[in-house]
Amino acid sequence: MKTVISTTEAPTAVGPYSQGIAAGQFVFCSGQIPLEPDTGTLIEGDIRHQTQRVLKNIAAVLRVQGLGMEDVVKTTVFLTDLTDFGEMNSAYTTFFPHDPPARSTIQVAALPKGANIEIEAIAFKLS
Repeated sequence: MKTVISTTEAPTAVGPYSQGIAAGQFVFCSGQIPLEPDTGTLIEGDIRHQTQRVLKNIAAVLRVQGLGMEDVVKTTVFLTDLTDFGEMNSAYTTFFPHDPPARSTIQVAALPKGANIEIEAIAFKLS
């Protein structure tokens, strides 16, 4: 059985998908781009600020299921420019200071709304 996750604390989906899905002990967070939840607009700023916004959006989706960033077991980071890797990593580390999740980072040609970063996450909820 699956449960659709929806919260006003994260941006609404920009397509036919859910912000997240809870399935058993797993929560699958759809890719988040650096959108301001209240306005749905892409934030200004460097990749550090964009990474922070994305991870705050993911944290908001997880909170609906009573989870936090410490429950994330896997992330996938999509960057339009891998030269942003170091700065992204610096911001990312602040959200996962201990026992970070497994991660893949991929350079892509483009992302929705012209974003420079998108991150998706999988979390595990202990019974």
